[in-house]
Amino acid sequence: MARSDAVAVTVNGRVRPVGDVPPHTTVLHWLREIGLTGAKEGCAEGECGACSVMVARPDDGDGTRWTAINSCLVPVGSLDGQEVVTAEGLGTVDDLHPVQHEMAVRGGSQCGYCTPGFVCSMAAEYYRPDRSPAPEPDRERGPNGFDLHALSGNLCRCTGYRPIRDAAYALGPADASDPLTRRTTEPAPLAVATWQTYGDRAYVRPTDLQTALGLLADHPDAVPVAGCTDWGVEVSLRGARADLVVALDRLPELRELHVSDDAVDIGAALTLSEVGRGLAGRVPLLDELFPQFASLLIRNGATIGGNLGTGSPIGDLPPALLALDAEVVLISAAGERTVALAHYFTGYRESVRRPDELIRSVRIPLPLSEITAFHKIAKRRFDDISSVAVGLALDVQDGVVRRARIGLGGVAATPIRARATESALEGRPWTAETVRAAAEVMRTEGTPIDDQRASAAYRQAMLRTALLRLYADHAADEGRTA
Repeated sequence: MARSDAVAVTVNGRVRPVGDVPPHTTVLHWLREIGLTGAKEGCAEGECGACSVMVARPDDGDGTRWTAINSCLVPVGSLDGQEVVTAEGLGTVDDLHPVQHEMAVRGGSQCGYCTPGFVCSMAAEYYRPDRSPAPEPDRERGPNGFDLHALSGNLCRCTGYRPIRDAAYALGPADASDPLTRRTTEPAPLAVATWQTYGDRAYVRPTDLQTALGLLADHPDAVPVAGCTDWGVEVSLRGARADLVVALDRLPELRELHVSDDAVDIGAALTLSEVGRGLAGRVPLLDELFPQFASLLIRNGATIGGNLGTGSPIGDLPPALLALDAEVVLISAAGERTVALAHYFTGYRESVRRPDELIRSVRIPLPLSEITAFHKIAKRRFDDISSVAVGLALDVQDGVVRRARIGLGGVAATPIRARATESALEGRPWTAETVRAAAEVMRTEGTPIDDQRASAAYRQAMLRTALLRLYADHAADEGRTA
């Protein structure tokens, strides 16, 4: 593995040695230390996007996809051997990049603090390979095919969103002669073995699964990380430090996605963005979830294994996976085992996973339920933490509910199944009367509390409403297709 003095990152086309820095040093802080101060620290937890930069990631073929991420969350060692483009690398004062030009001429920059982050997120969408004119533009997609979700993780404190949107919608296709466009036709950088040390602490990226499992077996206190969207917050805001961090995000054994006749297997180190593209609509419940999961900046880093590994009771993914009857495949140096997600969580941020184990994949059995929905109740439509999250999956045959699976988040110390509600539905007619009775049961599920996001009474009301809404939406869909 590469030692600390060999760790280097290509920034704006120039290879830069990382130098002697602590392993917890973020990409943002390192960039600013070497004089690239366009990226800013606004929130230090991945919510504002002022720190956005572009990194070269594998696309769904043999090329490269420019991907925007929060540089305030990821350690600089994670980009060893990788390529980064900052706002400074897009254009110059005398030769603005098309994104910078449109932001300038349309008044998209006010105080300017957030502007470099907006520019990088916008540029990643500008270079998206499948972006094309939209025949039917809507609230979230412009006539040029620009998806406004690309900016869902960027906040403007001067409330200048309208001119920023105008700038995004004014962008034409990426010029084929643009060096960053040409770069997308070539393979992305391969993951390199990394061993970055500083004193008694180390950041290690193995290139194979067995090496990673051996490290965890030998060092039970090691912290495994992937996208670092959770651990990065602990480091930045709570001062968390680890003697050994083991990076899993580029392990090929954890980055596989398979669809068979009886199951969908999703590699734990695939980002949520990659999962969404890879599934391509095969799991409608997840398609409904992903746009509501944090922001695209976070989804470009957050992994399905990392989300389950943190064990947060307010994570958006577990309720949906519980509704899908998902299983977690755990692996260690001693072997592999499979655990139903409904039995995976054991307490607040605790699970059955041992320190020497990793989540290898998540398995969703097929066929899927016919009626599914994901409801997230939060104070903002996007880029927010849920007060309540509900995943629903029902099979209705001949007017009778044959099977019901309902996953809940935000109403207990762990994500839970609404088992009493499931029992109140199964075997009964799929009617308004049945649903109203089951909704009264559902409002009693879990042990909701009062906190800064919502009161217990509000959470109970939202549980009840979720089931009523599912029935109403299904009835409306049936009416439209009749």
